[in-house]
Amino acid sequence: MVSRARTVTFAGVVSPGLTLLPLRRGPRDPCLEVGDDGAIWRTSLLPSGSVTARISRAAPDAVECTAWGGGAEEFLDTLPALLGTQDDASDFIPADPIVAAAHRRVPHLRLARTGQVLEALIPAVIEPRVPGADAFRAWRLLVTKFGTPAPGPAPARMRVPPSADVWRHIPSWDFHRANVDPGRARTIVGCAQRAPSLERLASWPAAKARNALTSLPGVGVWTAAETAQRAFGDPDALPVGDYHVPTMIGWTLLGHPIVDADMIELLEPMRPHRYRVVRVLEASGLAYRPRRGARLRVQDIRAL
Repeated sequence: MVSRARTVTFAGVVSPGLTLLPLRRGPRDPCLEVGDDGAIWRTSLLPSGSVTARISRAAPDAVECTAWGGGAEEFLDTLPALLGTQDDASDFIPADPIVAAAHRRVPHLRLARTGQVLEALIPAVIEPRVPGADAFRAWRLLVTKFGTPAPGPAPARMRVPPSADVWRHIPSWDFHRANVDPGRARTIVGCAQRAPSLERLASWPAAKARNALTSLPGVGVWTAAETAQRAFGDPDALPVGDYHVPTMIGWTLLGHPIVDADMIELLEPMRPHRYRVVRVLEASGLAYRPRRGARLRVQDIRAL
């Protein structure tokens, strides 16, 4: 199969891992894998076709990508945005000393923009109210069964995500076997039915597009934020309703846990970079949350 290649050069140091790994849905995501050599393999389904891409750092300030499949040329056209070239942090000057220290550790952190709304939305619909491991397993099972083989020399288990039409027609019992309850399954199907309209949101201002996502039945603020972070590269898409983030923000910045309302108030002065605050804290290693307390219990609907 013929491959295409492109190199993107940045003004300073670049880290494709920091930019792209938030796109991974668990360590065994069939759509994103990190090779033994550190290269990132990603699959996607674009309007022009499926694609497999191998992305690696070519120099401290450059990233190279080789792509295979019908969507290869389109993927390479959007590669700079995926790698964060459109991410503007020039006005991010945090006053909080911990956030400022975190930013100094990872000044090269950039937010990815995939431009692919449904691909970001469906796994975000699967994840609320369940432990991460269970959501990642559901995503892996559904994509492995209903996706298509990755073109080119991709790692063996990788798959291309299903099309909107395939998502619309997944039988209810397959959602059940993946431990996705009927409510989330209906939301997935409903979103897939609106796929053309959803993809147009990528051209909207991020905040407006994020609000539009919450008008979809079953899509809440958290799901919209998780989608906007990836599809739009939205630096302000704060994941309100997250099981872990408010606690992490509270312990890291205040020394004690807080709830969503307190987090919103605390990060309000940091608009329009509230999600960026979360990322720099995580990526810098300064994020702190004691390992204690009960984990979310897995509710296995397959036994019902």
